[in-house]
Amino acid sequence: MAPDASATVLPIDRSKNVPTDQTVVVTAHSGTLKNVRVTGTGKEGGLPGVLSADGTRWRSTRNASPGVTYTVTTVAVNADGKEKQSATTFSTVKATKLFDIAQITPNKDDTGLTVGVGMPIMIAFDQPIADRVSVERNLVVLSSKPVEGAWHWFDDKHVDFRPAEYWPAHTRVRVEAGLAGVRGGTGLYGKRDVKLDFKIGRSQITKGSINDHVLVVKRDGRVVRRMPMSAGQGGAWKYHTTSGVHLAMSREPVTVMTSPGIGPGSAGYYQLTVYDTVRISNSGEYVHSAPWSVGSQGNSNVSHGCVNVSPENAAWFIKNTLIGDPIIITGSPRPLEPTNGWGHWQEDWKQWLQWSSIKDGPTMTF
Repeated sequence: MAPDASATVLPIDRSKNVPTDQTVVVTAHSGTLKNVRVTGTGKEGGLPGVLSADGTRWRSTRNASPGVTYTVTTVAVNADGKEKQSATTFSTVKATKLFDIAQITPNKDDTGLTVGVGMPIMIAFDQPIADRVSVERNLVVLSSKPVEGAWHWFDDKHVDFRPAEYWPAHTRVRVEAGLAGVRGGTGLYGKRDVKLDFKIGRSQITKGSINDHVLVVKRDGRVVRRMPMSAGQGGAWKYHTTSGVHLAMSREPVTVMTSPGIGPGSAGYYQLTVYDTVRISNSGEYVHSAPWSVGSQGNSNVSHGCVNVSPENAAWFIKNTLIGDPIIITGSPRPLEPTNGWGHWQEDWKQWLQWSSIKDGPTMTF
């Protein structure tokens, strides 16, 4: 006669203040596991898990929630088919506060779900995060083509992801933020999981030099448009167009522009309605229609910092630009700061990794 089967469970029975990220492990003795269920109190759901190939070990595959009592029910069976059922409980540490994702970009409303090859993944939290490692290791990026990438903390409420190089064209991307029950700091735990799917479109990269006065648009490596341009006139620092890798941040049919740092009645003040604008920084730079400077486009710089193109070219550009398309401007003494809009590509890969808690690695593929 075969000995009776049994199961041991970790956390041990009646454990209290169990960390939410502690894995539940069930091990069979003198037999195999026929069934394991982990259920929570109240409205809290159970914990899913996986069983080993030989049927002797089960482990949970997601974080528990804070302040919940879980019941682990097991059924073990011996070689003669005799079953033995048992149940244990444990309670997780209580939360004093929950954190959530306040915004994730790209998204359907602000950027659309087909974006350019330079598009970062940007997450804003509603509470400051102290335990960055715990949070970051639960942010998973999957892609249809393998990509090396890493998260980067700009401050304790913002973490962004970008690849080491531009995304491959036509890549499908999924973000799985498995944050429910994740520790964000002392007494602070994640409220829920969030999932996002989006797609990278064709590769379109625009380059322009303030010295050559022309924007060259390449799509999938082929030149599709040349647009005479006029950049910032310089003089005052704010009137230089910034040099660097900008990203298209928004497409605006109409934008009202006002002079930076100058109020009505002051010398140099202006308020101007412009059309077909593509925003490229937070400091007020756009590629936009400028019928008043067509005579200067292609030969001189006369703007207050924006990139002026003709109405025809601006209409084409706004129609053919995806949010996240790189727009690279060179030749200016004023560099684009990494925090000025989406200046993520202004940091080289080594600099980018300095602000990652778990460094780089390949995305998972799906």
